[in-house]
Amino acid sequence: MFGVAISEVTPQTLEEWDAEGREYRLVDVRSMAETARGVLPHAELIPLHLIPLRKDELAGDKPVVLYCQTGARSGQACAFLEQQGISDVHNLVGGIVGWARAGKPIVTSN
Repeated sequence: MFGVAISEVTPQTLEEWDAEGREYRLVDVRSMAETARGVLPHAELIPLHLIPLRKDELAGDKPVVLYCQTGARSGQACAFLEQQGISDVHNLVGGIVGWARAGKPIVTSN
């Protein structure tokens, strides 16, 4: 589909990583209007259109987990980052919708 194999993680995987104390970066690639409705706890906001400009910030010693509404756009971002040589990137299966359906918390700024 994307031309490269995309590593995917589930909400359960992130819960396990948190329980283990494993460090990772969580990046929401949705638009500002979308993130105003709520984000995952501890997420950084880097809209999809800025990923190419900020890709070097995502290359580091921690895994990077990207998500969007349903996982399609974040999957594209993962594929792009992989093509740029940034290998420890993962797509959150189902995006924030899958997260909410798994009963996980969503944070709003209100």
